[in-house]
Amino acid sequence: MRNKQLFGGRFGGVLRGLATLVLALPVTLAVPPSPAAAVGPALLPVTVTNNSGRSEAVHLYILGTDIRPGGGLGYVNAAGTFTRWPAGGLPPTPAPDVAIPGPSRGGSVTVRVPRFISGRMYFSFGRKLDFRLTPDGLVQPAPWAGADPNRDILFDWSEFTYNDAGIWLNSTQVDHFAVPHAVAVTDAQGTRKTGELVANGRANVINGLRAQPAFARSVVTRSDGTVLRVLAPGKAAEAGLMDPRYLDAYITSAWQAYTGRTLTVVPRSAEPNRRFFGRTVGTNMVFTDSTGARVATVAKPTTSNVWGCDGVFNAPNVAPFIEPEIKRTLCTALVRGTLGRYDVEPNLTAANFYRNSAPNHYSRLIHANMVDGRAYGFPYDDVGGFESLVHSGDPRSAAVILTPFQS
Repeated sequence: MRNKQLFGGRFGGVLRGLATLVLALPVTLAVPPSPAAAVGPALLPVTVTNNSGRSEAVHLYILGTDIRPGGGLGYVNAAGTFTRWPAGGLPPTPAPDVAIPGPSRGGSVTVRVPRFISGRMYFSFGRKLDFRLTPDGLVQPAPWAGADPNRDILFDWSEFTYNDAGIWLNSTQVDHFAVPHAVAVTDAQGTRKTGELVANGRANVINGLRAQPAFARSVVTRSDGTVLRVLAPGKAAEAGLMDPRYLDAYITSAWQAYTGRTLTVVPRSAEPNRRFFGRTVGTNMVFTDSTGARVATVAKPTTSNVWGCDGVFNAPNVAPFIEPEIKRTLCTALVRGTLGRYDVEPNLTAANFYRNSAPNHYSRLIHANMVDGRAYGFPYDDVGGFESLVHSGDPRSAAVILTPFQS
């Protein structure tokens, strides 16, 4: 899953009154414990190729955390050297310019990523990004916020973790859909790639959402006519561009469905006998195990809780992991629109997704326009393996490919 410990709690920044979030740790993926022996080169080559068809200069940034004890938050230069950020202030002070010149149209640039770094690679077109520092961390771009200085820049990012267990690299649309790009990893078994759009996929997503009245205003266009991004529903609601109660009626219906029926949650496909049983009692869904012991109680969520898979869905990620697994299953089912329609979750049949009374057209259209159908349309899109992620335990190289905006 897309780990919520990112840049200090994927979404648990501090100083939320700022125009952008101040985040303390990098966005990354959940990974297993590292083995004793190092795997992969100390500096992993990552090639960025510009097949976008756009002529503007591209600027790259590799930002993240050294995940070893005492590592800290910082940036990586093109040669693979990690440097911690200097101290910031209040109001936030400008961060050093750590942009790496990106590839020109049709070209490629290879950078190095050191082992034990977890974070993001940003890429912007035409203008450099504006990063700021506070005493608590780095202020990341948040273009859905009204005063964010990056809101008129065309940019996006990929996420990664590289450690002794290998490389995890994903494209993401959890916050917005902006720059079409694919990710790839190469090892002894060959090259695996994901995140590639079908021909005219970007336009298909944009036009498809413009045709949905509830989502139409989430398409953000610059004054020169450039479509900068489509905001994910939660971010669009934060920006006042979408009804913040869009899912409310559906949530109520789905919640009420289990007042007289039992919802069976089977959170691990490899452990089909690990089952939990839920019934709605008042505004809560109460879960028991096979012995009848209560194992979790989940309050009825708001639309915002569902879009962010947070709030009532937050749970300590500690053994035996029952509560967090139940909650991520419920949130996934609500986002995909299967909760209330089926009695066993997660439902992993893609044809059943986004067919509820208030469909998530954002995630639906993005998945529909991916060559392999895989995307990160919301935080738990990895449930069932629908995420745009590549991994290798013994990588030789990785790649980010900026793909055509039109073709």
